[in-house]
Amino acid sequence: MIEEDLWRFESRLIKKGFQYIAGVDEAGRGPLAGPVVAAAVILPPSHHCLDDFVTLRESKQLTPKRREFFYDLIQTMAVSIGVGMTGVKYIDHYNILEATKRAMKQAITKLRLQPDYVLVDAVALEGVSPLEVIVRGDQQSASIAAASIVAKVVRDRLMTEWDRTYPGYGFVRNKGYGTPEHLNALTQLGPSPIHRLSFKPVRAAAQKGVGDNEQQDIGRTG
Repeated sequence: MIEEDLWRFESRLIKKGFQYIAGVDEAGRGPLAGPVVAAAVILPPSHHCLDDFVTLRESKQLTPKRREFFYDLIQTMAVSIGVGMTGVKYIDHYNILEATKRAMKQAITKLRLQPDYVLVDAVALEGVSPLEVIVRGDQQSASIAAASIVAKVVRDRLMTEWDRTYPGYGFVRNKGYGTPEHLNALTQLGPSPIHRLSFKPVRAAAQKGVGDNEQQDIGRTG
């Protein structure tokens, strides 16, 4: 069965009478491109008895194959799942933290059953109550771990689709993170429409592109 320490927050709340406990987490705060995606997941209390959940971990500790396995299992077993997403325009206009909060709140509102308690990984959400913020919550709470898996798989699939629309950056491999391949492509190609211009490497690449164009114009007119 799922490790008891990964269910300790949910077990405590269930004993207090809470029924629909939602875990909330995000994927995509760090990448240079693409949206930030959040998920909210309500797992039934009986899930801690399921043998299939024996290796449930937060998304970064799982191989892509295991993430997909748990994603399908969560889709089948969860009481309710909500997904929220905030795009690059909002990220650039405000900041990544505010974009993350927006996506998380969207995910909660998209739950079929509204939770009577929310566990969230590391981010305080104004206006959401009752709420418990858990640092490294994706490593301590089954519900948050499930949310991290859903958010990660949804975002990875989106970035794979964007790779076909904007080839050359290696999105299918780096999912928008600043790998050497991605940074080199930014230098060569400049930013795409899904790049975050408020992030320093992207802004530098955009400014370099403007400078190069100006030099080319001078060369043509001189």
